[in-house]
Amino acid sequence: MFPRIMFVLLPAVLLLAGCAGGGKTPGPENQEPRPVTVMLDWVPNTNHTGLFVALDKGWYTGEGLQVEIIEPGQGGATAQVVASGQAHFGVGYQEDVTQARANQVPVVSVAAVIQHNTSGFASPKEKGIDRPRQMEGKRYGGWGSPTEDAMLEAVMEGDGGDFNQVEMINIGATDFFAAVEREIDFAWIYYGWTGVEAELRGMELNFLELRQLEPVLDFYTPVLTAGEKLIERDPELVRKFLRATARGYEFAIEHPEEAARILLKHTPETGEELLLASQAYLSPRYRDDAPRWGVQRAEVWENYARWMYDRGLLPEMIDTEKAFTNDFLPQ
Repeated sequence: MFPRIMFVLLPAVLLLAGCAGGGKTPGPENQEPRPVTVMLDWVPNTNHTGLFVALDKGWYTGEGLQVEIIEPGQGGATAQVVASGQAHFGVGYQEDVTQARANQVPVVSVAAVIQHNTSGFASPKEKGIDRPRQMEGKRYGGWGSPTEDAMLEAVMEGDGGDFNQVEMINIGATDFFAAVEREIDFAWIYYGWTGVEAELRGMELNFLELRQLEPVLDFYTPVLTAGEKLIERDPELVRKFLRATARGYEFAIEHPEEAARILLKHTPETGEELLLASQAYLSPRYRDDAPRWGVQRAEVWENYARWMYDRGLLPEMIDTEKAFTNDFLPQ
């Protein structure tokens, strides 16, 4: 729900031998719980609720896992951290996994956290941007990603607009509300957080949802990731982690307020009103029209990877069958 940032590789002391080695996975009955590290993509928020519910309710412990959820630093890439075994699991995005695969980084998406893309381009209503071609002559605030340019160009051209008439401003991680007051007209946001906050502030937005503008942009964001080595050498660990995690998200689907309050216990610095409202918006969207939480469809991966490749965002087309798997999700 936040702009993507770059992540720091963890110190060597945190290298997890279990990711690279074999051996019997400890069981909950007769051995100590196995340490497992999960790296988030940003500060804890409602994208992560299921993880914290599973942790709080002891469902990871019940699988023989001692899970630690950590926030990222700055300077490296989450896909590389997970692929290298410096974290067992990570929170990422289909875009990032696709780019990683195209650059020979062996990371795999093992579950879709949210079934459909809830992001889009947002602007205060008074800016008058209620369709893509009205972005002409306006200032876009982003973080300098080539993917942003490609998406803007695609949706504007689809509406008869000229992307070259948009002023691109790199605002990094600047708060959306501060940025639109001072220096930009519109930005790419996740409605489940920033859009909900706008509602609470009484700010009317024009929100152009990406998947409504261009169906191929209905990609998975966020996803849970694991490295190929972990999947190959310890598939049972992946299965146990996802079994507990799925319980956490299913609980959040059925009990959004209680789940939000569990998350609030772990993130007391988050505003209660925003967290509860965001959870109410997001809970029905975790599973949405999928048969069960976490399922990913091959055509979503194939279509979005092809779209990225055709626009020069990938050095080569990836084998999408290796980029994701549903094999470890509970039935």
